[in-house]
Amino acid sequence: MTSYDTQRFAPTLLAALRIVAGVLFLAHGLVKLFGFPAGAAPGAVPLMSLFGLGAVIETVTGTLIALGLFTRPAAFLASGQMAVAYWMFHAPHSLHPTLNGGDAAILFCFVFLYIAAAGPGAFSLGTLFHKGSSSADRPLSHAA
Repeated sequence: MTSYDTQRFAPTLLAALRIVAGVLFLAHGLVKLFGFPAGAAPGAVPLMSLFGLGAVIETVTGTLIALGLFTRPAAFLASGQMAVAYWMFHAPHSLHPTLNGGDAAILFCFVFLYIAAAGPGAFSLGTLFHKGSSSADRPLSHAA
C-alpha cells in the first residue's frame, strides 16, 4: 500500500473514533442525568451539583461530537472536563490510573483533544450543513 492508499482511510477512521467516543461519552452523561440504564453506577445525580454539571456537559458534548456538530469546541470542552475530573476526583486517591479508576478520564481527555485538533473526519453533520465552510468542523489543513 502506498501512503496515498492509507491516507484515504484517515477521514473515515477519524469519524469512527469520533462517533464511538461521542456515544460512549453520551452514555456516561445519560447515567448521571437520567439514571439510564437502570442499575449503572453512579446513577442519577442531583442536577444542581458538580456531578450534575458534568452530566449535562457529557450529554450535550457527547451528542454533538457523535453527530459531528460544532465538533472542535465540543471536543475541547469535553477534553477539559475530563482533565478536571481526573485531577479533582481520581488523582487525590492515587496518581496511578489503574489504582484510582481514572484511566477512562485520561483516555477521553486525549481522544477529545485530538478530535478538537483534527476535526470531525467524514460523516459529519457540521460539514454537511456548512458545505465545508465552518472552521469548527473543517480539518486543520483547510481551516486557514
